[in-house]
Amino acid sequence: MPASPTPSSPRGPSAAPDEDSNDHQRAGIQSVEVGFELLKALSDAPGALMLRDLAANAGMSAAKAHRYLVSFQRMGLVVQDPVSTRYDLGPAALRLGLASLARIDAVKLARERIPALLGETGHTLAIAVWGNQGPTMVHWAEAPQSVPVTLRLGDVMPLLTSATGRCFAAFMPAEGRDGERIPAMIREELARLKQLPQTGLPLVDVPQSPADVQALLQDTRHQGLGRVVHSLLPGVGGFCAPVFDAQGRLALGLVVLGSVATLDTGWQGTPATALLACARQLSTDLGYRADTPPR
Repeated sequence: MPASPTPSSPRGPSAAPDEDSNDHQRAGIQSVEVGFELLKALSDAPGALMLRDLAANAGMSAAKAHRYLVSFQRMGLVVQDPVSTRYDLGPAALRLGLASLARIDAVKLARERIPALLGETGHTLAIAVWGNQGPTMVHWAEAPQSVPVTLRLGDVMPLLTSATGRCFAAFMPAEGRDGERIPAMIREELARLKQLPQTGLPLVDVPQSPADVQALLQDTRHQGLGRVVHSLLPGVGGFCAPVFDAQGRLALGLVVLGSVATLDTGWQGTPATALLACARQLSTDLGYRADTPPR
């Protein structure tokens, strides 16, 4: 009798058992990644975009972008204005964003960046938040080779003689209970500084008048972070960079400090630039946009 024909696989005789399914999986994942470029382009834009501009920003043809946008509109991720025909993020994208922001712990997110930042700066790092009495240290990490600094968790930093205080005084919102307290706190600190015993040594990098304070805070805003050299503790310098949340409010301060013998206290030095870059990325991760002025 002739041999019975071997049943053929629905995938074809030469196809591996899972080859097609793997190809479909890879194609599906790639499609999601391609489509996400459109959503990213919309989120990066200051407003709604025409199809041609949106497609160009996402690096694809208008016809290809349109196919994705049709599906995104059905899902509520994108909306199109019927008059201008421009595309913008839709209610589903807003819900996703708000849900993500609600689950973000700013201090936890900052603590996760500390090990890498320690490697970049080589100096002691800290995280500060605004507490009941002012800027308060809530996390501390010493670099292995750094000179120990006599500060502790829970310490409240002065506004005028610490990099942390200067950062919070410069970038805290003026409205609200905490913002309204800052001018009075500054006046009290100025009065205390005038009552310090005369040692014959000049106060270094410390404001002596309200005009000095305003100039100091203006410079802090201009540089984008607070700095002290010798004013908090003799021989110690430091920086504090602000981290903003999605509403443009100051969420926390990232601090680096160490002996001025080893810490580069220049505005363009590695500690300052690395700290500022980390703070800006954290702000972005918290939903802050660079075109949103800090409150």
